[in-house]
Amino acid sequence: MNLKKITLKITLWPKIHKMSYPRKEYGQQTPKKQWTPQEAKLKIAAFCAYQERCQEEVRKKLAERGVYGTAAEDLIATLIAEGFLNEERYAKAFVRGKFRLKKWGRNKIIHELKFRKISPTCINSGLKEIEGEEYWNLLLEVAGKKWQSLKEKDPLKKKYQTKQYLMGRGFEQDLIQMVMKEIISE
Repeated sequence: MNLKKITLKITLWPKIHKMSYPRKEYGQQTPKKQWTPQEAKLKIAAFCAYQERCQEEVRKKLAERGVYGTAAEDLIATLIAEGFLNEERYAKAFVRGKFRLKKWGRNKIIHELKFRKISPTCINSGLKEIEGEEYWNLLLEVAGKKWQSLKEKDPLKKKYQTKQYLMGRGFEQDLIQMVMKEIISE
């Protein structure tokens, strides 16, 4: 095909293939309503009271609604003083939820908390919510389920796939090696 035929096909395509419904324009979003300072304080307090939030989430929410700079930082300071925001409390709740509900390992939890700009002391405090024996039992459970679910016949490929899955879940390499030895020996 030469270039003329290709451009002809491209220009004719929308005319030939008409849709029965209008196409959604993804680039255009309606701007969210801007908050006044009083409205921002009430709305963001309710936002923080609903569930634990970190400062970064609050900053993003305020920026979406047009509250920036010193006004946003003053509001965050007020929320901290009134007990609506607490980074350590957030880290503990985050660790409990991601570990028990989503079955994430320590590495993935740490990475996500760093992404949310939580301080290392708060991260360490949050990680104390995970007990060693409970962590090992969860790792055994997740690895065992993955091992059983794989249809692969080659044991080396099966072992590799299980290890990759566990590393993606955020478990440590040395613990994965130990749990794989235990699963294969059974």
